[in-house]
Amino acid sequence: MAKARQIPGLGPDTRFADAAAAAVEVRSAEVFEHSAGVLDSDDIERVHAMRVSTRRLRAALEVFAVCFERKEHRRVLREVKALADALGERRDPDVALEALAGVAAELTRADRSGIASLAAELREEQKRGNAHLEQALARTRESHLEERLAALARAARSAEAEAGAARAPATQAGAAP
Repeated sequence: MAKARQIPGLGPDTRFADAAAAAVEVRSAEVFEHSAGVLDSDDIERVHAMRVSTRRLRAALEVFAVCFERKEHRRVLREVKALADALGERRDPDVALEALAGVAAELTRADRSGIASLAAELREEQKRGNAHLEQALARTRESHLEERLAALARAARSAEAEAGAARAPATQAGAAP
């Protein structure tokens, strides 16, 4: 499984919205980095890594929801969930095929014929899942999800900075202490 990257700059003094922005930036980058080659059914770990990355991104979006503009947050969260669902649809037959191969290795040659037909059905399910995933990836590109997630993070960071500036005491020249 792909190891989660560290989120730089997180510490006890990190403002909540800055942590939110950093988490979404890093987790979003992980999702889109894993998208390369994800439709290759010969390498099932790519799908797994991308699916895990979408779960991490969803968690960050949910934990830090209060930092984001509500309407856009709901939209991107819904799109990330749809992508995760498509990845799950593709991943499920991968897992079943892998388990089936382990079972087949323990069977006699005569008993393996039944396994072969089940494996063929699972490969068809895998193809359907791949087609659905391909559509989900296309929708993700068309909706500019990656760019919208980046904008969501920037907006959270900006809103926090503006709120902090408004709360800060006046320190400009001539201002009363």
